[in-house]
Amino acid sequence: MAEEVRGSIEVDDRGSVLVARINGGPLGLFGNDVAEALDELVERADHDPKVQAVVFTGTHPNRFVSHAEVRWLQEGGAAVPPVGTRGASALAHTARGVNKAGGFKAALGKSPLWPAVQLERVHQMFLKMNRSGVVFVAALNGSALGLGAEFSWANDLRVMADGDYVIGQPEVLLGIMPGGGGTQRLTRLVGTHRSLVAILEGKPFTSQEALSIGAVDDVVPQDQVLERAISLAEHFGTRPKESRAAIKRSVYFGGSMELSDGLHLERAEFLTTALSKLGQELMLDYMANTEVAGELPLYVPGVYDAVLSTGTTRGAGVPNKTGSEG
Repeated sequence: MAEEVRGSIEVDDRGSVLVARINGGPLGLFGNDVAEALDELVERADHDPKVQAVVFTGTHPNRFVSHAEVRWLQEGGAAVPPVGTRGASALAHTARGVNKAGGFKAALGKSPLWPAVQLERVHQMFLKMNRSGVVFVAALNGSALGLGAEFSWANDLRVMADGDYVIGQPEVLLGIMPGGGGTQRLTRLVGTHRSLVAILEGKPFTSQEALSIGAVDDVVPQDQVLERAISLAEHFGTRPKESRAAIKRSVYFGGSMELSDGLHLERAEFLTTALSKLGQELMLDYMANTEVAGELPLYVPGVYDAVLSTGTTRGAGVPNKTGSEG
């Protein structure tokens, strides 16, 4: 029996941006150690007001994250007798409750319930990324399959290396199906039919194919991937963190609701930001700048581009001492 891969995440603290290098061993695998380290990092970034963005990349020279450690999946499945859809659903619901309670690893580590608890933890970790005001960027320095691809789909932005690299869901070829969110997240990115065909066939997308359908946001030479991802992280990280969190929750969760429910979620998130200290401060500032300039700041030539760069409208449109617009 192959030994469990000991994985880790190395974090480079660059102030407002954390660069996290995923080390899944010589094969670049996503195992339990990587999952636990990732959970701790997401929690840290979410609660640290100084952290605006996290960029993930792989330490393997040609892979972001290869895929899940198959031994991790197989042994977990072997510990549980075959069940039907109803039984599996009940197991998943139980795992959710256990995961919320926490602190049961020692007791459940050898039980049939533990694999389901581990899977639930991965799902909750990805959802935490979607609820957070932190901007998460996947710097795909190479290929990503299975859980590696699903992890990238859970990020807010994806930059992928150009070249002989692929990203996708091969699980059907192993007699299973995606379990880390691939059927849901890829579908939301590229559409139902395109996602269905790709997952049914198990054929991954090339870098350029992924870019053309919206599965990744940019494709650059491999030696520029990290630099480009950090640049995006810094750009989106200039926006107020609380606003980013509200927007992400509205899009990720409201976008899949019935329209009336999604609108209700948006209203609630809007009111939260509009009544916040920062929201009130920036709106008062905008109105004061309008009075001074005699024009709406965002319609003053050149101001919108400047605002996009700084991340807020603070001081926008007010003539400075040289007579130009600020």
